[in-house]
Amino acid sequence: MITVEQAEQIILENTIQIPAEKVGINDALGRILAEDLCADRDFPPFNRVTMDGIAIRFEQWRSGQTAFSIEATAAAGNPEKTLGNNQNCIEVMTGAMLPVNTDTVIRYEDLSIKDKVATITVDNLLVGQNIHLQGSDRKNGDIIVPKGRKISAAEIGVAATIGKAEILVQRKLRAVVISTGEEIVSITETPLPHQIRTSNGYALQACLKNWGLETENVLLPDDQAIIESKIAEFMETFDVLILSGGVSAGKFDFVPQALENQGVKKLFHKVSQRPGKPFWFGKSAKGSSIFALPGNPVSTFMCLNRYFKKWLDASQGIENEQLMAELAEDFTFKPELTFFLQVKLSYSLTGKILASPVEGHGSGDLANLVEADAFLELPLERSFFNKGEVFKVFMYR
Repeated sequence: MITVEQAEQIILENTIQIPAEKVGINDALGRILAEDLCADRDFPPFNRVTMDGIAIRFEQWRSGQTAFSIEATAAAGNPEKTLGNNQNCIEVMTGAMLPVNTDTVIRYEDLSIKDKVATITVDNLLVGQNIHLQGSDRKNGDIIVPKGRKISAAEIGVAATIGKAEILVQRKLRAVVISTGEEIVSITETPLPHQIRTSNGYALQACLKNWGLETENVLLPDDQAIIESKIAEFMETFDVLILSGGVSAGKFDFVPQALENQGVKKLFHKVSQRPGKPFWFGKSAKGSSIFALPGNPVSTFMCLNRYFKKWLDASQGIENEQLMAELAEDFTFKPELTFFLQVKLSYSLTGKILASPVEGHGSGDLANLVEADAFLELPLERSFFNKGEVFKVFMYR
């Protein structure tokens, strides 16, 4: 049995390279960038006027001139104009190109205009005021958005402004969620007293869809031959196999043997944690990654959010800082295992993330997941954890 830290290390050492594909900008939202988005020219591409008013040569005002005849008008979208007489000004609109031979913009609020003469009515001006200088945001060729970023509305805006009608993104990974168990029936059936409706598959599939994967959800009986046949089939067509159930030491836990018989290399089985101790991880010869999770609802849900999400982010090149939270009350856990405590998160007046324990009834308490919104990782070296201590936290909402 390995530690949580060892399990994470092994998983991160076995990430995959995800192929890329081009999609139209309207289909890129939520995808992962597979290329840097670079400035195709300076940003802004010219000295841009930021206030409506007039543009002058600052030296004229500094030498005592306060009244300027309006020589022309420059609007946004017009070609660059040139001030012909340094004693004059050009009326400018927000977004316009700063006229040649001018270097300062005075807003209308600081002017009095009569008979095409603008008189400055304030005593203080700064050279270069109200001008957004060319290249002050980004220079031509600068990386604006690095690859590995999930595309939001902001990245869509950047892609549009640099002329990217098509964007290179990572191909969506294909994952199959396989639930096993004779006690499990379809959600459309009325379960007998000894049966339960399948739920793990739908919960895991919902997580995967939220993370951008293409998924299928399959329910299999506790039959080793059927499990082996389906594993062999799925390894041909899916990047990831996520199994729920059948990985413990029971008489009908066929998954580890079925995976071995199909040539899957076991990288570890069993982690010193609660919940989720029987967690199994391996890789097929053809490159499929296999996460075989315990069947109890809280165990399978925690393992997916704690380990698979880390693997997915690392494979996609996404770098996330580890979120930390402060324990909101004392807590005791005696077994020598890393404990993933279900918690409800809130925020203090000083901005700290506070984690309040949510009492449940073990790893089979599916309903308790909706009362919490994260798992707080409590290290195995201790049994008593003090209010105010800070630990790793893994959010699932």
